[in-house]
Amino acid sequence: MPDQSQSLHIDAATEVKPQSRPASHDLNLALIGNGTVSALIDARANWVWACVPRYDGDPMFSNLLSGVAADSDDAQGLWAIDLIDFATSEQAYERNSAVLRTVLTDRHGASLEITDFCPRFMAHERQYRPVAWCRVIRPLSGAPRIRVRLRPMRDYGKVRAPHSFGSNHIRYLGTDTDLRLTTNCPVSHLINERTFRLEESFAFFLGPDESFSTGLLQGVRDMQEKTDAYWKRWVRTLSLPLEWQEATIRAAIALKLCVYEETGAIVAAMTTSIPEAPDSGRNWDYRYCWIRDAYYVVQALTRLGAVDILENYLKYLRNIVDQAGEGPIQPVYGIGFGPDLTETVAEDLPGYRGMGPVRVGNLAYIQHQHDVYGQIVLSSVHAFFDQRLLRPGTIEDFTALEAMGERAFEVYDKPDAGLWEYRTLSNIHTYSALMCWAACDRLENAAVALGLTQRAAVWKERAQVIRTAIETRAECAEDTSFSACFDHTQLDASLLQMIDLRFITPDDPRHLATLKAVESGLRRGEHMLRYAVPDDFGEPETAFNFCTFWLIEALHYAGRTDEARDLFGQMLARRTPSGLLSEDTSYEDGTLWGNFPQTYSLVGIINCAGLLSRPWRDIR
Repeated sequence: MPDQSQSLHIDAATEVKPQSRPASHDLNLALIGNGTVSALIDARANWVWACVPRYDGDPMFSNLLSGVAADSDDAQGLWAIDLIDFATSEQAYERNSAVLRTVLTDRHGASLEITDFCPRFMAHERQYRPVAWCRVIRPLSGAPRIRVRLRPMRDYGKVRAPHSFGSNHIRYLGTDTDLRLTTNCPVSHLINERTFRLEESFAFFLGPDESFSTGLLQGVRDMQEKTDAYWKRWVRTLSLPLEWQEATIRAAIALKLCVYEETGAIVAAMTTSIPEAPDSGRNWDYRYCWIRDAYYVVQALTRLGAVDILENYLKYLRNIVDQAGEGPIQPVYGIGFGPDLTETVAEDLPGYRGMGPVRVGNLAYIQHQHDVYGQIVLSSVHAFFDQRLLRPGTIEDFTALEAMGERAFEVYDKPDAGLWEYRTLSNIHTYSALMCWAACDRLENAAVALGLTQRAAVWKERAQVIRTAIETRAECAEDTSFSACFDHTQLDASLLQMIDLRFITPDDPRHLATLKAVESGLRRGEHMLRYAVPDDFGEPETAFNFCTFWLIEALHYAGRTDEARDLFGQMLARRTPSGLLSEDTSYEDGTLWGNFPQTYSLVGIINCAGLLSRPWRDIR
């Protein structure tokens, strides 16, 4: 990174840089969506993952987990536009948008453009975001010859989706929802996967099983224009840092696409069972709403001014709390509020690169993870201070939120599975206790804001009780650093969150000692592990991207800002060409692993950009 005395450089907001590269069966994927459905698209514009009728539904496009590369004739569960004699691809999002453009060129110089998006815009005074996807193909130069392979599956890769067709549509029978493809392309070309010259533009609308109400090509182009305009207007509402604007915008759009807007739920990732490391068995279904992950998402986006996502998520939280009644809060719920996420294996999908199992559901829902009470309070307490919200927090909301504080105070010193969701290990985790402390501390703040003096005193006292326990039972006497667990020494990257939670200050010797211990035990060059001790599946083999971002924050707070900026630049360089990150990175060769795109990792981009950027006053 340049020395801070040098002239100011701001990265160009050109979105995804054009890439000329061969297709590969890896995580070089771009994301489109509209808050209801989404799709992951590879560098050659092959659809390799899309679930119906929502993010956690049956993956009718499941090629990503089929074990067969999309360019193979045997590939299933994909939508491919094959350019005969393919040579290169260039892919980029429209500026500040979720509309994706791919240009394919053959060995003779003929080229075509493929535009992919999910429609989203205002229509009839309401948000139009249907279970639908749009594609437009148009020739650019020469006489490109193409073949369209549209092969949706059902029942998690068990069988091809049955279909019927008419003069300009094909109907596919899904597990939960039937889809209709309407197109001006000759239907027989698609049914027979016939190779043909592309001499005109073709539009495809894959959506509800109903007739398209207007002229197709112009109708889809109108949708594209309105959708592109929607995203550009939304980006204009963001309070961006001066530096790294392109990275921040791309991360923010991707996070918004991870919101299931019908309920306000935020999924941890769009995929299931991309392993954390090769052949590790660490294959999990992340298409659900973790209270913890969602907290970090709304925290990051609220810092950018995107309070629309916070407001919608608070509705989700209120429903979850009401549904739980007197019982404990689960760490994870379905995006439709469902509490039961029974875990099964999809036997007909071999898995990412053949590395199964492919899991559906997540047993974390039965675990006790006590940090969730703090995350509910921290997400909710914003409503008592932010005047922009359409529904500010009320006394009744505060009373309901106190129940979360009561539970936090009951369990702060009880064993749990921890934020890393150990399946067979249990401890009194410092991070969980920290979040319980934060619940009580922030309830005191809210009570003060509401003029509830007596309640403020109660929560202040309880926060102090938890603080004393943490400082007594989680502090390592030999060097004043903190341990990840009460009553015995253990390292965990989550200890670096103490400053962000305002438990200690950056100049606190205990922070510096903890940072030193965590770096010594968990840092692997440019990467950070969650923990290094063996867990239910052995020793960790990859670094956790979010923890590397935590390290970057901690380095800055410790006065090592140049080092933090350099490490942040290296993390940005690991993004896919679409500007996204998965959950994990191999610290041996830099390969991305884990579910994609991972909201934790995108949050890290936003938080670090805001923390490390020069202020806007520098341009005046």
